[in-house]
Amino acid sequence: MELFEWGNNPWGQEVLVRISMDILYLCFWGGIAFILFHLVYAAVWLPKLARASAGGGEESSVPAPAAVAGVPEKVTRHTLAARLFHWVMAAAMLALMITGFFPLIGLSFGSWLTIHWVSGVLLTVSVLYHIVHATFFLDFWSIWIGPSDVQEIIQRVKRQLGQDVEVKKHPKYPLDHRLYHLAVMVAGFAVIGTGLVMLFRIDTPLVARNAYLLADETWGLIYVLHGLGAAGFVMLTLTHIYFAIRPDKIWLTKSMLFGYVSREQYLDHHDPSRWVVSRDSGEG
Repeated sequence: MELFEWGNNPWGQEVLVRISMDILYLCFWGGIAFILFHLVYAAVWLPKLARASAGGGEESSVPAPAAVAGVPEKVTRHTLAARLFHWVMAAAMLALMITGFFPLIGLSFGSWLTIHWVSGVLLTVSVLYHIVHATFFLDFWSIWIGPSDVQEIIQRVKRQLGQDVEVKKHPKYPLDHRLYHLAVMVAGFAVIGTGLVMLFRIDTPLVARNAYLLADETWGLIYVLHGLGAAGFVMLTLTHIYFAIRPDKIWLTKSMLFGYVSREQYLDHHDPSRWVVSRDSGEG
């Protein structure tokens, strides 16, 4: 298995060119393998855990009556601004993967490069918007994993291994969602940062072309980092789509379409003390 492709510069020196197709195939089939593993895990192991659990849910404790009384019929999970960002980012990422990888496997088309860099700029703008929106208008820290989550991580691992331990219900964003967000952030910053530099290698209205901006060795590192982030997105996208269409997760997908979850879904999956909502606004 080759990880990277190498080439010779005009002076005969061997330099990095890009990641090899083997890495792309590894990420693709790694995503497929994870999906198949989870299908078996969900069909065989999760029912055993549910039967072993006294309450059959995240925990056996019942929310306080006062907390339940203050929950509206529809609980806002994603604002319109957040949903628009999500779908714009999703469209940009799909366009980037199609125009980035299809030509490498022989499915090229005339305007793929233009679509690719325009989609990259759209992704960059959407992420910058999201950073500002999340920092100043949303609960910024609700999506991050911190020291306070370590104990919950340990308890959830023990529970998945079949041990009889009590685990609190989720806050607004469960641990797996926050871990996924972290992975997307790392891959996203890799492709965006390198992609903006790579604009200097092509003709665009945004910047003047300058292929000599960096040394050949540095360009190679830029392309490798860009490729690693992009290949990582292949696996992340496969798993994300898989969980989005699972029957037990479809209520979360609907919330990204319509913006809210029902009162029953909120109480079944979330701890009102960890994701506080009000009857007046329905937002947390």
